[in-house]
Amino acid sequence: MIGTGILKGMAVTARNFVGSYFDKERLITVQYPEERNPLPENYRNFPFLIYDGNDPHAGLRCVACKICEKECPPQCIYIVKSEDKKPDYMGKPQFYPKVFDIDISVCMSCQICVEVCPFEAIKMDKEFELSKRERFNHLLLRTEDLAKPNEYYHGICPTDAADVDAKLAAAAEAAAKKKAAVAAPKAATAE
Repeated sequence: MIGTGILKGMAVTARNFVGSYFDKERLITVQYPEERNPLPENYRNFPFLIYDGNDPHAGLRCVACKICEKECPPQCIYIVKSEDKKPDYMGKPQFYPKVFDIDISVCMSCQICVEVCPFEAIKMDKEFELSKRERFNHLLLRTEDLAKPNEYYHGICPTDAADVDAKLAAAAEAAAKKKAAVAAPKAATAE
C-alpha cells in the first residue's frame, strides 16, 4: 500500500513525542547554553600547545622542529625558531618557538600535526565556541592563546593524557639511566 512508510515514520515520531514526557532519555533537544551534551574523548576541533609546570614559556614542550608546519595540508601553521636554547622536560637544551601561530580560519582539524609531533607538544582541543566579530587578526591564534597546561589536557582527554605522561616519564627515566651509566665509568677512571 502506498504511504505505509510515512505512517510508520509518524508512529515512531508519535511514540517519541509521548515518551518524552515520561522518559528523559527520549528527549532529543538540549537547552544549549544551559545544558550541553558531553563531547567524546576523541572529539577534535583545533590544535593547542601543551606546557608542563606553571610557566607557559619555560615549560612548553614544542622545540620548533617545524614538522607540523611542513605536514599541515592547508599550511595554516607558522613557526619561527628561537636563536637561543632552553632546557626541555629531560633537561636537554632545546630550541623553542619564538613565534607559533595557527590560522584557525584555514585549519581543517585534520589532526595531522598531532600525529607527526615527536614531542607530544600539540594536541586537539574540544573548545568549539571560537566565533569572533572580526575576520582577520582575531582568527590567528598566537603562542599565548595556544599554550595550555598539561592539567587542562588531563581534563579533556584523561586516558590519552595518562598514556602520554607515562611515555614521557619512561623516556626521562631511560635518559637518566643512560646519563648515570655514562657518568659511572668516568667517575671510576677519575679516582
